[in-house]
Amino acid sequence: MNSFLSAAVIFITHTLEGITGFGSTVLALPFLNVTLGLRSAVQLLCVLSWGMALYIVARSWKHIVWKEFLFIVLWAGLGMPVGIWLFDKMPSGILCILLGTFMIATGIRGEIATLKNPEPSSASQVAARNFLMRALLFAGGIIQGAFGTGGPFVVIYSSKALPDKRVFRVTLSLLWLSMNSVRLLNWGVSGELWNCTLGTHLLWGFPVMLAGVLLGDYLHNKVSEHHFKVGVYATLIIAGIFMAVNNIIKL
Repeated sequence: MNSFLSAAVIFITHTLEGITGFGSTVLALPFLNVTLGLRSAVQLLCVLSWGMALYIVARSWKHIVWKEFLFIVLWAGLGMPVGIWLFDKMPSGILCILLGTFMIATGIRGEIATLKNPEPSSASQVAARNFLMRALLFAGGIIQGAFGTGGPFVVIYSSKALPDKRVFRVTLSLLWLSMNSVRLLNWGVSGELWNCTLGTHLLWGFPVMLAGVLLGDYLHNKVSEHHFKVGVYATLIIAGIFMAVNNIIKL
């Protein structure tokens, strides 16, 4: 039963990420934490996210905005080693509740703004590269290193800097591919990665993830820019609710 529920969660969340370019890990983690345990869930989702990002980048690499990618990966990359170090040391409950609350507030704010202005602007949007945005990307790197779920912080910046849905999705996918490669390399060197438990989970998890990716990729090409933005902010709100409620219950 646990494997069936886990497979359903992976399929749904990776379909959603196939559409938007983020959200699978932060949505799936609260559920897989219950069915598989935190460490197994984080490792499984990290491997699956790496595979999914590789597929999207291979399909759409011509749309990557390298200037924005390098800016994001610089600041998020600075925070990632901190998150890796904190993974076994930090009390994650309170942090996840605060993160979830912040995600909900940001998602609601973006959703309201998008619904008020349904017509896409012809002017290119540019996210301010101020201290707050750099701090958010740095925090996203910390959360990515610790839990593999730093996307919501990065999305706040990227939704302004990368308004086109194809550019948004593939540039973020390259970021997840890069950061998860570091995470997997760290686990591989320490001998924590390849074990019987993870191998068993991948046997059923990878085909389910691939099916979700293919469906999400198909739907991505059918969704309008407006509905894409609505979906991004809705994902942020739903992920925030899941993260906050799951950790409040544990207190």
